[in-house]
Amino acid sequence: MTEIDVARYSNQIDPVLHVWSWEIPVYLFLGGMAAGTMILSALLALRKGERSPAARWLAFAAPVLVSVGMGVLFLDLAHKLFVWRFYLAFRWTSPMSWGAWILVVAYPVTLLFGLASLSEPQFERILSACRFPAVGRWLRRTRGFALGQARRLAWWNLGTGVALGVYTGILLSTLGARALWSSALLGPLFLVSGLSTGAALMMLFRVTEEERHFLVRWDVLAIALEMTLILLFLLGLATSGAAGREAADLLLGGRFTAQFWTLVVIAGLLVPALLETLESRLHYRMTAIAPLLVLTGGLALRWIFVAAGQA
Repeated sequence: MTEIDVARYSNQIDPVLHVWSWEIPVYLFLGGMAAGTMILSALLALRKGERSPAARWLAFAAPVLVSVGMGVLFLDLAHKLFVWRFYLAFRWTSPMSWGAWILVVAYPVTLLFGLASLSEPQFERILSACRFPAVGRWLRRTRGFALGQARRLAWWNLGTGVALGVYTGILLSTLGARALWSSALLGPLFLVSGLSTGAALMMLFRVTEEERHFLVRWDVLAIALEMTLILLFLLGLATSGAAGREAADLLLGGRFTAQFWTLVVIAGLLVPALLETLESRLHYRMTAIAPLLVLTGGLALRWIFVAAGQA
């Protein structure tokens, strides 16, 4: 994609400049959720206490989500046969170059961390399903290495998850020609949103009550930070120049207002935060409603930001 940067801003001259469609928000959503699962899986591994079988398997959620996201992103590429050129160079000033290499680093880190996270019965189950003895021997040697570096891999998993989560927001914020995206807060905003959706995804599996309360606490904290960053983001737009105020109007009375405040703020943030706070205070296990609302709000946030930024 070639970004068009112009000094003027007039919806009479440039009424519509639409470049990205559904693939980009889905990719950003899956990438953010992968980042969240990486961070939380690492935090579960670093804390004291035994992990449940589900929490151990969830260490492999990140590479699966990243793979699906990259598959969706591949559909958006105009010149699919030249995707390998991303990896012939590294450009410090290009967020896409950073993202391409972060995704490459995420695979070995998450897979090694996943092998180190498995219990012995879980790993033996993988070996029993493997029909090629050479692959089984390679997996056993790789797991031996990963177990010896388990704590370091947990920290690498956490750091790579933070980098991946921030990158999904920076990808938009560096495109200064779009007034809605030209904010340094998008990186932290997408990071905490990814942390929230990652916690929501993990809560849908059969983790222990202790692990669920751990995830709920992190999700409530992430939601509080996300609300704060959204308010600061809107305040920054509203107090900037004419282009910023017009971009803010898209979410504060314009065409995306109803979707943003209904799907993102109310259904995706306020209602799940209330349900999870009640769950934490009353020690009552809620249904899957709160996690599903968080996931819906996380996807809606990225969908609306991508669409509104091109409006």
